[in-house]
This record gives sequence, C-alpha cells and structure tokens, in this order.
Amino acid sequence: MPGSANLNIMIKAARKTARSLIKDFQEVENLQVSMKGAGDFVSRADLRAEEILKEELMTARPTYGWLAEEGGEEAGKDPTRRWIVDPLDGTTNFLHGLPHWAISIALEHKGEVVAGVIYDAAKDELFWAEKGEGAWLNDSKRLRVSNRNRMIESIFATGLPFGGRSDLPATLKDMARLLPATAGVRRFGAASLDMAYVAAGRYEGFWERRLKSWDVAAGIIIVKEAGGFVQPLNPEGDILEDGDVICSNEPIFDQFSKVIRNT
Repeated sequence: MPGSANLNIMIKAARKTARSLIKDFQEVENLQVSMKGAGDFVSRADLRAEEILKEELMTARPTYGWLAEEGGEEAGKDPTRRWIVDPLDGTTNFLHGLPHWAISIALEHKGEVVAGVIYDAAKDELFWAEKGEGAWLNDSKRLRVSNRNRMIESIFATGLPFGGRSDLPATLKDMARLLPATAGVRRFGAASLDMAYVAAGRYEGFWERRLKSWDVAAGIIIVKEAGGFVQPLNPEGDILEDGDVICSNEPIFDQFSKVIRNT
C-alpha cells in the first residue's frame, strides 16, 4: 500500500484497534438489555479502543499533539501537528448490534488536515487519503465522487437530532426543502462513514450540524482528495471549530448548498 510513513502508522493503528472493537461487538448481542449495563459496556469498548490508538500513534510520533473524543486534548512538543481521533464513530449503532460504525484518524498540520483514515471494521472497508495523493479504498481502489448532476437523481445523507437537541427545527426545515428535490435522504448514524460514502460516490452529498472535529476531520481530506467540495455550513465558519459541514460532488454543490443554506 503506497503512502507516507505517517499514513502507514495511522492504518496500522486503525487495524489494531479494529481487532479489539470487533471482539467487543461480537459480545453486544449477549448484553443484558439495560441502558446502564449496555452503555457502560460500550463506554469500556470506546476507552479500550482509544487507549490502543493513543499507544500506537503517540509511540510512533511522541511529539505530536492529541485530540480525541474520550481523552480530550493534549498539546504536543511539535505545535504544528496533532492527531484528531474518534475511536468509535457510530456508538449507538454499535450498542444496538448494527454493523455500521468506524474508527476515524486524521493528521492535522498547521491547522490543515493532511491525512485521514476511516476504517469500517465490520465490513473491512478502509477509506484513506493523503494531501495530493488521492483518496483510496483498501489497497488499490481509487475513490472518486459521483458525477451525477441532477438533484432529483441524487441521494444525500445527514444526521437527525435526538434527545431533544436544539437543532431539530433547523434540520426539519432542511429536510422540507431538500426532500422534494431529490431521490432521497439517508441517516445511517456515523458521520465519518457518511463523508467516506460521498468520496466513494455512494452518496452525492452530506450535511450535518453540531458535529465534533473528530467526527469530520478524516472525512474532510478524503472527500477533497476524491474530487469533492467540503465547506462549513456558514461560509464564514470553520468546520473543525463549529462542527457544521456540507459536502458533495462538484456538479451539484451549488444547488445543494443553496437548498441547505436557504439562500
């Protein structure tokens, strides 16, 4: 597999972490059906996964910074580089035995994501990209965004707010504007994989609000290197800071973004 030393470190870490998560995932169906018991189990799986990732990545690059869902942020001796990591994106899917979740690892250099890995361990699909080197699936399949140019033939993905989140009204308005103009909207429950699927041409576009940087960092570089457009929902915003993102192939980006931004 081609790629820099850093990229190979990321891929090795993702595959090692996947072995732990797959083992835990196989136990999910045997859990007692209670929120506390199941939730605690998944939290332990999450923490174990992050521990493995941190050991692999920080042992290989001890001077880099660190930002992850469970462990928070740590400054590195090298202020220009940091790992941005989600050890288990799609926790609710994992908890319910749904085989749609991923490990997401990004490398940021001077504020820009320059490499990303998203590993769907349940399906053994490894999406990866490096700045200027294209986006790839597994060992050798080049990723390209879809070339569809009509909204009515396109499908999109998003996340739906849950648990009384305040962004529900905005999302419902998005859906009301978008659905009549498209072939459909999907909600699969793992933002990193939604972005990887845009890169692979499986979706034409994706948008979501109130994500975290570790949800989207790897997806940003993978979509860009697959020929897609990625922007903050607010054109003056910052995806990693705000967590609001919209991406698609080039032919429909203007149409799609106008509908979502209501401009």
